Amino acid sequence: MARYIGPVCRLCRREGEQLFLKGERCSKPVCSVKKRVKNSAVLAPGQHGAARKKVSEYGTQLREKQKAKRIYGVLEAQFRKYYGIAERQAGITGENLLRLLELRLDNAVYRMGYGRSRTEARQVVRHNHIRVNGKKVNIPSYILKIGDVIEIKEKSKPMQRFKDILDVTDFRIVPEWLEANHENLSGTVKGFPNRDQIDIPVHETLIVELYSK
Repeated sequence: MARYIGPVCRLCRREGEQLFLKGERCSKPVCSVKKRVKNSAVLAPGQHGAARKKVSEYGTQLREKQKAKRIYGVLEAQFRKYYGIAERQAGITGENLLRLLELRLDNAVYRMGYGRSRTEARQVVRHNHIRVNGKKVNIPSYILKIGDVIEIKEKSKPMQRFKDILDVTDFRIVPEWLEANHENLSGTVKGFPNRDQIDIPVHETLIVELYSK
């Protein structure tokens, strides 16, 4: 599946807030969102970024969708596919959508602390470092199920890369629906995430309203 390969910081600036797309860099003063602020507002990218623009109802809904796509690193076609699945599932469509995104393998690797950012977690998956239930899985969009065991493969565990990652992520709070064993570089899906356990700054109801038009 295709992915965005352009400048990352401009995505956060376009949404007017930190989306933490670059891991630890986002917590430092060099973060573009922190540096490019005027009158308490983050400047949008481009030469007209300082101009004030009135946002319509559609624009507000679109920004929420774009924000969710950028946080999880998903492009439009795949995001729409997730929405279609969420709409057919029982329950609240918006929450179903976020649950599907959270259950992606690259997101779970990030949540467990084996990637400083979702982009790095995606790379870890793509580079064949991950095993799910003992089998190689190198598809970042792989949807996990309850009881799935995720671990770094044995040959990769001694790598300096993962020691450096854990130096940064070891104190990250792992959500309740996951269990992580940093000593063994593994983890387990304990259950499906509910909305209270998904800490992303997105109003999913606006996304549902957008797609319902």
